[in-house]
Amino acid sequence: MTANSGGAAATIDGKWSVTIHGPTGPQETTLRLETVDGVLGGDQSAMGQVETLQEVSFDGRTGEIAWINKIKKPLPITLKFRGTIEGNTMSGKVNAAIMGSFPFTAVKL
Repeated sequence: MTANSGGAAATIDGKWSVTIHGPTGPQETTLRLETVDGVLGGDQSAMGQVETLQEVSFDGRTGEIAWINKIKKPLPITLKFRGTIEGNTMSGKVNAAIMGSFPFTAVKL
């Protein structure tokens, strides 16, 4: 995990409603970001599962954020998110390994 830069923790910490725009239609997840002792982390939940985020990074100067979510069901897959936060919105791409890359959007709750 990477420490925040730019003191932007207060603007990104909290819950986000994330929509992945995949080929089977929109998939909704909830992202929780939390800074503890200067280190950004959190979890992501969908379909009754909660997974701890891995390799979370945020650049307070550019708004760029990235994290990895390793889900176990319905099939084990590593989702690599990379995007940009602008105020209370976020957008970017999620790489779903052999399934391809899809856009995602998010709104802070």
